[in-house]
Amino acid sequence: MTPAPILTWLYVPGDRPATVAKALASRADAVVVDLEDAVAPDRKEYARTATAELLTGRHQVPVHVRVNALDSPYAGADLLALTGLPGLAGLRLPKVTDPGQVVRVAELTDSLPLFALLESALGIERAYAVATAHAALRGLGVGEADLRADLGASDSGLDWARSRVVCASRAAGLAPPAQSVHPDILDLDGLAASCARGRALGFLGRAAIHPRQLPVIERAYLPDPAEVAAAEEIVKAADSESGALALPDGRFVDAAVVTGARRVLALRDRELRT
Repeated sequence: MTPAPILTWLYVPGDRPATVAKALASRADAVVVDLEDAVAPDRKEYARTATAELLTGRHQVPVHVRVNALDSPYAGADLLALTGLPGLAGLRLPKVTDPGQVVRVAELTDSLPLFALLESALGIERAYAVATAHAALRGLGVGEADLRADLGASDSGLDWARSRVVCASRAAGLAPPAQSVHPDILDLDGLAASCARGRALGFLGRAAIHPRQLPVIERAYLPDPAEVAAAEEIVKAADSESGALALPDGRFVDAAVVTGARRVLALRDRELRT
């Protein structure tokens, strides 16, 4: 059975253990403990120590950590403190601009699952090179706040960069990227509209900064009955044939279409289990 994709990634500050505990008890598919933007410089060491202690044990949901920028004075200590901990499911690397950064972290962390966040024009331009830098890299993401500042762009002005990351992920054989956070935690209507736009661009799921955002993201990315019915038809036909095939209505179906249909059914099964 195809594993259900992760739809919600809940970010929490690493220097607030009580908040992290609440996030672990939420309905998030994965929790991302943040050592970077959400933590002030004078709290970095405490956040690192508290996070390392948290990850000495395993948790019911995957726990990832966003370390500090790799060219910062904190990143080396982050990687040293976290590598090898049993509760760590992956690392999120902010402000990646060069594939060599991914390679170096992969070598230092014994190929722990890595996710590269592209937050500048240079990072976006090198998206495919970063995506194919090392087998440990499992996904890309867009850091939209920093990218918007770098480009001087409006929200809609980021659509090309978003599509670039979606395409680079697909070309590299990676999972579809998750959308960046919606910073206004009270604007749930705006979040829903933004998720619909992201889904149309090819994203799958989204990062959140508050538990109230999670149900909105889930609803936006779960398939509707018509999508499920179409996916079931495609998978049924694929399971009875080999190679390319045509459906009774004349639609041509290839391996990529079947992969997409199986993803839809995995999301359907995810909803049924919830």
